[in-house]
Amino acid sequence: MNDSTWMRLAIDKALEGIAAGQSPFGAIVVRGGQVVCAAHNSVLRDCDPTAHAEVSAIRQAAKMLATIGLHGCEMFSTCEPCPMCLSALHWAKLDRVVFGADIRDATAAGFSELAVPARVLAEMGRSPLRVEGGLLADECRELFQRWSKTPGHQTY
Repeated sequence: MNDSTWMRLAIDKALEGIAAGQSPFGAIVVRGGQVVCAAHNSVLRDCDPTAHAEVSAIRQAAKMLATIGLHGCEMFSTCEPCPMCLSALHWAKLDRVVFGADIRDATAAGFSELAVPARVLAEMGRSPLRVEGGLLADECRELFQRWSKTPGHQTY
């Protein structure tokens, strides 16, 4: 499988979240060519401001692999990780994160984002995490459009 295939799985997870009344974010963790787990944002459902798709996927992967060090793992996220998520990716020691839409797209959709690009934050913190953006960006941005047409959609 290639990066685009993995991202499409993250997009599918985000669509699942939208259908469940959540916000339009999805993430998967991959290791050795296999999906370890997939998660969508559940901030509203769980009443937990830290329940971003990336953090939820890290939590699931750590439990499934019975380790807090996710060496050899990669994450595919439909949107650029916020500073909280990027920090969690660093601390969990994933090798790479690939995202689609960027922080500006999330801000334009009404989310309260800190305008710090993930790559810049990783470089400032001297993180070994590889940060790559823009994969299937149009498809990932489309998630915001689809979500905005959902009755009762809510930003935070």
